[in-house]
Amino acid sequence: MRPSIFLHLKKGLICTAMLSTFALSGCQIVSDYFPSTQKTPEQSTSDASGYQAIIDAAQGKPSLEALRAYISQEPLLKTAAERQVNIDGLWKMLTQLTPDQIHGIGAEENILQGWVDLLDIYQNNQDDPDALRAGFNDWKMRYSNNPGAALAPTQLIQAMLPRVGNSPKIALFLPMSGQGKVFGQAIMQGFMDAQKGIPQGSATPARTAPQPSSGNDVLDQIYAEVANTAGDVPTDTDIVSSSLQIDATPVNTQTIKVFDTTGKQMPQLLEQAKNEGFNLVVGPLLKNDVQTIAQMGAPVSVLALNELDANQLQPRPNLCYFSLSPEDEAQNAAAYMRAQGKQMPLVLVPANAFGDRIAKAFAQGWQSKGGGTVLMQTFGSVPSLKESINRGAGIRMTGTLVNTGNPLGETSDAIDSVYIVATRDELTLIKPMIEMAISSRSRPALYTSSRSNQAGSGADYRFEMDGVKFSEIPLLAGANNNLRKQAQQKLNNDYSLFRLYAMGIDAWSLANSYDKLQQAGQVRINGASGTLSTQANCVVFRELPWLQFKQGQVVPAQ
Repeated sequence: MRPSIFLHLKKGLICTAMLSTFALSGCQIVSDYFPSTQKTPEQSTSDASGYQAIIDAAQGKPSLEALRAYISQEPLLKTAAERQVNIDGLWKMLTQLTPDQIHGIGAEENILQGWVDLLDIYQNNQDDPDALRAGFNDWKMRYSNNPGAALAPTQLIQAMLPRVGNSPKIALFLPMSGQGKVFGQAIMQGFMDAQKGIPQGSATPARTAPQPSSGNDVLDQIYAEVANTAGDVPTDTDIVSSSLQIDATPVNTQTIKVFDTTGKQMPQLLEQAKNEGFNLVVGPLLKNDVQTIAQMGAPVSVLALNELDANQLQPRPNLCYFSLSPEDEAQNAAAYMRAQGKQMPLVLVPANAFGDRIAKAFAQGWQSKGGGTVLMQTFGSVPSLKESINRGAGIRMTGTLVNTGNPLGETSDAIDSVYIVATRDELTLIKPMIEMAISSRSRPALYTSSRSNQAGSGADYRFEMDGVKFSEIPLLAGANNNLRKQAQQKLNNDYSLFRLYAMGIDAWSLANSYDKLQQAGQVRINGASGTLSTQANCVVFRELPWLQFKQGQVVPAQ
């Protein structure tokens, strides 16, 4: 039970008497909720855990008890990141309080009252960044001892940032020289074409061709991939019908400037862009450059064209991430297979760190949709796969458990589906090896990533892959045949660059919706690289359509 107002008044009188007797300055009323006694590090850690238990018990529901626990916990936390999480959690709960709950806050609760006053300033000025910034600065002077004066809530910081607006002035940060030039040019071409407006194309049957995969995570291994992407001539494939569409791109006639990032330092480039009047940077493309921006912050808003690992992501009020993430594709596959009623999947991935990442992403996506355990099995090089076939060794439906650290639901024992992350040459060997090891009655459904969908796959391959389902970007799945033809002409039939061209188109649409990106669920775009939406930490998620091989043709998956 909370102490009575009388007891707190008595404490105040005692404090006043001490001021008179000892001529103390700055004596402050201390509530029983916020003890100030010195404690050992072990005691502080224990107390912080106790407060966390109170916060967890609230389960996100607004509670004065939980708010007081947040406030008591904050000074016990060791790092700025932990304190930011604390303050953001407090703020989120504070914004959900009812008027009756706010009236229940005691007048002596100086810290909590300060937060309530800040909430009032925020709610009255959240649509006016300048007024909100002035109100916050005034509040910091009046509540200098409040932890929010030193470390403001992320949502508040975002609201105080100057709006990018509907017509941002964009600086495009891309590698335009050196080994990364071919990738930077493909993205730039898509970006510039999107500014002009993409050709409209109805969702009608179209002659199209599957494009080659880059062979690996393009954005992680971009320099190493250049030599492996050229010279593959596509072969047309029928996509029998498609209900997909790509949204028209936003109109913005502001001049775009392209900055070559090759060999340049990010802090200097960002400062240059700001000084030249640009209020939004799209890029950079390389992960180490994105990491530099995430660590240093940026003087302008940034839509990075790569994504950091989950353990490196943290809320930044002016930093969003958009990438051709193979992890996104794996999570999309998990959701799709789960929606099709599959119960026990096996993930077949390369025997390397890339394969491990994809398996974990699939398992996390599977469990987020209520699935249970996921098994994984790895495979080696094409020569090793051929050797196994020559020995008559198939791929049995067994594997090791993928550990995601999440609680597991119930599953059946029999493998009913396989998600394969392989190149076309690898898949050509893996599919018959699966069929060698199983009976026709227990044949699992086969799903693959776009990694296996490469140019030059003729009718024999399409018949051999009959029944296999695969994910693909809308631009290459029949969504807009006129746009596909435009890209084919500009990229000289090099389909390995089509995904990056589509990424450039979608980066334009996202950039011109930037102010909404920080609010999860506010943006949904039918893009050329997928259906786009935002998640936590302003990460753009791509949902891909699914196709399948059927009687020598490519059709929308059923």
